[in-house]
Amino acid sequence: MSQVRVLTVEDDAVTANEIVNELTQRGFVVDWVDNGRDGMARAMSDEYDAITLDRMLPGVDGLSILTAMRTVGIQTPVLMLSALGDVDERVRGLRAGGDDYLTKPFDPEELTARLEVLLRRRQAATVARETALLVGPLELDLISRKVRRDGEEVALLPTEYRVLEFMMRHAGKTITRTMLFEAVWGYHFDPGTNLIDVHMGRLRRKIDPPGVPPLIQTVRGSGYILG
Repeated sequence: MSQVRVLTVEDDAVTANEIVNELTQRGFVVDWVDNGRDGMARAMSDEYDAITLDRMLPGVDGLSILTAMRTVGIQTPVLMLSALGDVDERVRGLRAGGDDYLTKPFDPEELTARLEVLLRRRQAATVARETALLVGPLELDLISRKVRRDGEEVALLPTEYRVLEFMMRHAGKTITRTMLFEAVWGYHFDPGTNLIDVHMGRLRRKIDPPGVPPLIQTVRGSGYILG
């Protein structure tokens, strides 16, 4: 973990020095800022593997920084630190997007242990994203090449699998027939056949059985959309 980068946003110099010294000794690379505005700018750069974030800061408070990060999709693990130790404050921090909450005063070794847990959790989530595609109740395992809807395995033919994989990688976006021909069959034009219609019909019958909300929608005059 020697190259793990941690941002510490803490206005109390004594606490900050304890954090920096502890994490540096453990092999982390640590940047420290002592106010909310600089903390916001650094956190929004999305350049860190983890952040320790004080709840009460001059300029911009910790919850505002956390909310801004999550709003734009920055999912860096955040360990909230605060002297406000009541349950309501911890709940607010966690609901705002914090991954863990540590009440001051704390043992620096506990802070390190909690950060290591958050980093392991993030690594596991990253591996999971690389080996599987998830869209609502639909899961496509890129290793075993198995597809499940609501936990039930769906048997697909190889071409159906490739069509679904492409659609899941572009979930929520309109996919044209030309895009499918190029991605699945290697054609750089629409040959004017019903090839896609046949495969899409089969795929729909398997993915969207009667009685469940359909995941594959037709976009009239444009193509299809999954999601």
